[in-house]
Amino acid sequence: MKFAFSTLGVPGMPVAQVAALAADTGYQGVELRAHPEEPVHQGIGARERAEVVREFEQAGVEVLTVAGYARVAAAGDDGPVHEELDELLRLARDVGASYVRVFPGGGDQDAGDADALAARRLGAAAETAAESGVRILLETHDSHRTGADVSRILGTVGHRNAGALWDVLHPWLAGEEPEQTRAALGPYLGYVQVKDVVSGEDLAPVPLGAGALPLGRCLGLLDEDGWVCWEYEKRWYPQAAELPGLLAAGREHLLGLVPGA
Repeated sequence: MKFAFSTLGVPGMPVAQVAALAADTGYQGVELRAHPEEPVHQGIGARERAEVVREFEQAGVEVLTVAGYARVAAAGDDGPVHEELDELLRLARDVGASYVRVFPGGGDQDAGDADALAARRLGAAAETAAESGVRILLETHDSHRTGADVSRILGTVGHRNAGALWDVLHPWLAGEEPEQTRAALGPYLGYVQVKDVVSGEDLAPVPLGAGALPLGRCLGLLDEDGWVCWEYEKRWYPQAAELPGLLAAGREHLLGLVPGA
């Protein structure tokens, strides 16, 4: 099993420092939060994109994902969503990422309408993704928190380059058991985002193993060659402990949960 961490946990950290931090703490990959307040986002030019590639190659670390904020089930015209997806896919291609992360964002729409919007948009974007050698992953999040929710959309899309990102928090909050989530996501699963929180009422990030999430059950359901990414939400909880000092112990904790490791 290979491990990554999200730059959501080190907001604003320069790319060279992120790559060095991953290498120094034993992480094979990094999930890059694509937002204008971060060093890597859709608005950076060719020179900056090439520099991202160089920094990670020199560190021997993979760019696992460009974590975008496109909401594929959002009400409204398709055009702006397609444009955002295309920009994210170009960025992922240019920096050598395997995946683009997107959200559902269906809001309070009828579930069937939200599913149809997301399936149509993902189906079109999956063709572009295939040409770029990138896979779009729909995260278990907001309006589609469970594996069952996400699988309804992906089953309709039916394209290999549209898959699922299992954020372990949201199905747990919705009451879906890990075994149910894994079964629902089935062949769609790209990789898993782990985190830990004290309870369903207190979602501030804590070190892995210090909270209530059933991480051992989740990891026990995964293929041994898959990716696991620690998404530590420091950006939203500035009072949380700094991530760099937690990374090495977090990786050791994850290794201890992997069967046969």
